[in-house]
Amino acid sequence: MLLLALDTATPAVTVALHDGTSVVAESSQVDARRHGELLLPAVDCVLADAGVRLDAVTAVVTGVGPGPYTGLRVGLMTADTFGLALGVPVYGVCTLDGLAYASGVEDGPFVVATDARRKEVYWARYDDARTRVTGPAVDRPADIAEQVAGLPAVGAGATLYPETFPDARGPAHVAAAALAAIAAEKLAAGEELLEPRPLYLRRPDAQVPKNYKVVTPK
Repeated sequence: MLLLALDTATPAVTVALHDGTSVVAESSQVDARRHGELLLPAVDCVLADAGVRLDAVTAVVTGVGPGPYTGLRVGLMTADTFGLALGVPVYGVCTLDGLAYASGVEDGPFVVATDARRKEVYWARYDDARTRVTGPAVDRPADIAEQVAGLPAVGAGATLYPETFPDARGPAHVAAAALAAIAAEKLAAGEELLEPRPLYLRRPDAQVPKNYKVVTPK
């Protein structure tokens, strides 16, 4: 097994290779505006560090969000393209699950929150690092304050709103290594993974006009 994992649902552009037992190479850069520019060079770097060719990959794992449309689609489309080109399966993992897995929180419950912009967060609640019990959802922090009161919170979204998440902690952004480890565990246990389809959680900003203006002659 050699899993190529990647995620662009947060400001981090993150890639990792996992051999089914451990991570053999990884790369993460934080730049919310350069996902498309940085992702493929990061894949090349990870493959070179591991000393393997792309055709050695047996499956691709991608974070499915939730995340902003522009960044999220970069990783998903890249994963789909690799899957088609290599003839290997492509699996999805919730990006928030990756943050929970890497959180180091031994006992729950706790919350993961990432920045959804527009003064909102993408968030989910966990009983432990592997068990999500609610979400993912997108809300204004003030609107969920009662639901998350007293809980530790992981992720950049938590650090942005200390009045709602006073016990905020790292990691700030997801690492592909965590996504790969989750996928490897589930595959070894015969469990199903998500389809590689985006969790946007919002309606698109672009809307089809309801009333068309007639421009043809009567």
